[in-house]
Amino acid sequence: MSMPRPEYPRPQFVRQDWLCLNGPWQFEIDQGDSGLERGLLARALTGRITVPFCVESQLSGVENHDFLEAVWYRREVKIPSEWAGRRVLLHFQAVDYDATVWINGREVGRHRGGFSPFTCDLDGVAAPGDSVSIVVRARDNCRDPQPRGKQAQSFGPRGAIYVRTTGIWQSVWMEPAPAVHLRRPRLTPDVANSAIRLEQPLSNNRPGLRLQAQLLDSAGVVVQAECSAEYDLTPRLDLVIPPERRRLWSDEDPHLYDVTLRLVDANGAVVDEARSYAGLRSVAIDGKAITLNGQPVFQRLVLDQGYYPDGIMTAPSDEALCQDIELSMAAGFNGARLHQKVFEERFLYHADRLGYLLWGEFGDWGCRGYGAPEEHQQPTASYITEWLEVLARDYSHPSIIGWCPLNETRQPLHDRITTLDAVTRGMFLATKAMDTTRPVLDASGYSHRAPEADVYDCHDYTQDPDTFAAHHGQVAAGNPYYNGRDGEIWSLPYRGQPFFVSEFGGIWWNPDVKAGEDSWGYGERPQSIEEFYERFTRLCAILLDDPAHFGYCYTQLTDIYQEQNGIYRFDRSLKFDMERIRAAQQKPAAIERN
Repeated sequence: MSMPRPEYPRPQFVRQDWLCLNGPWQFEIDQGDSGLERGLLARALTGRITVPFCVESQLSGVENHDFLEAVWYRREVKIPSEWAGRRVLLHFQAVDYDATVWINGREVGRHRGGFSPFTCDLDGVAAPGDSVSIVVRARDNCRDPQPRGKQAQSFGPRGAIYVRTTGIWQSVWMEPAPAVHLRRPRLTPDVANSAIRLEQPLSNNRPGLRLQAQLLDSAGVVVQAECSAEYDLTPRLDLVIPPERRRLWSDEDPHLYDVTLRLVDANGAVVDEARSYAGLRSVAIDGKAITLNGQPVFQRLVLDQGYYPDGIMTAPSDEALCQDIELSMAAGFNGARLHQKVFEERFLYHADRLGYLLWGEFGDWGCRGYGAPEEHQQPTASYITEWLEVLARDYSHPSIIGWCPLNETRQPLHDRITTLDAVTRGMFLATKAMDTTRPVLDASGYSHRAPEADVYDCHDYTQDPDTFAAHHGQVAAGNPYYNGRDGEIWSLPYRGQPFFVSEFGGIWWNPDVKAGEDSWGYGERPQSIEEFYERFTRLCAILLDDPAHFGYCYTQLTDIYQEQNGIYRFDRSLKFDMERIRAAQQKPAAIERN
């Protein structure tokens, strides 16, 4: 059996030596979360699972859809002796939800959060050449308050919520690093000064250390620079690009510069080194427009939830990640809202190299500040903690042109101040503190509660084009469509920010639906495929032809289980003539450059 998902999991910070730990692990379900007391830490586990696929997925080999309070993993690993002289770092790209890791029976790490990565430093516990036993316990009580995206709290999927994801669902791997080593860099494009700003965190310092960096293109070294690294835990330098080698990253020309990073000692010997890449591009706000490199680009986004029939939230292959972007672009979209989960880093890498515009999002659908039915989520302090981890992971990707930490929060304006108010403002402020270069939407749809939000939006699944046009024809006059219920508005007033309808459409069309099958979409189903094309074209045209809108986001890229309103089927096969879907999304040349 070939190793599943064998590609390097962290393409924007690459070390030469690494060991993929995907594949077969021992496994056991711990239904009562009593495994520690029952000795699961010390003994072999009774089952098998294929990592990195979640317990519920077909690709895991388990495919258990019941409520799972806790699950255990175990694997014996021989750490390569060639790594001698370096400490060993054990990486988990994502474990849902509450993970504890032991090495040879000794706890080496805990992490709370199902979407963000974490690392266990094995220094003092295991070394190169050692054989170690890795044990992971993942707790995931889906009824506890936690960010879980669209994962069902009922037994099975229903409505707009889907199959749960439990345990390890992204790659597990090891790498060696010296005692003083590089950490993930922050690469900030500075178009005005034709530079890439490098902030390079270090594990610690030593006298005489220097940071060296090179920026390269296909012709070789563009620029190199160095600075002292002995006094600052995050040395900084600018890689200034000469005019003749300057090439901007854009959706039309997604040019990436390679970056090499070296930490050298006082004698010039390399202490640590890694590779990265960067794109030189700007994102700015000009009135109601969001500009890329100073030019308005109408954002024809699609809602992408990243679900797969066999892997659930985990793509079956790296090629499948790339294919989803290519399918979207073939349909005429130039970007996506990455909806209700934090996508794998490999997806962002493919978006960077293909010129696909992204809005990064967290998985927290439908938080309420008051009593809510079970399918809605309640915010906690861990929301902000995990979101900060996501921002740190994804900051340097040029394809990400905006952030949206919350989605469809519901908070009546007349209600008392609640945890949701504090979490909404906290996540907005945390995003702006971590990233001053991108616009931030405080919450997509429904309750806008951060008065400083850079962007404003609404969700509108109205299917009648005439009614839809009436809803969205007054943005230029300062009167957008507000989400609410029974005449009550849930948001602070609009103050002229860039505006878009960040969810619309969701037209229900499944030519293969069978009698009695659970199948739904928004509004009345078209009676024919021609009616679908007409409705899709008219809805898009209403927003395309209005310069007060900087873009839109159509729901959605694929069918997902019972929600059958995608541009493609769940298995990614065709439902429509993509030439017609693409043609419906073309703006007049006088309005948009492309």
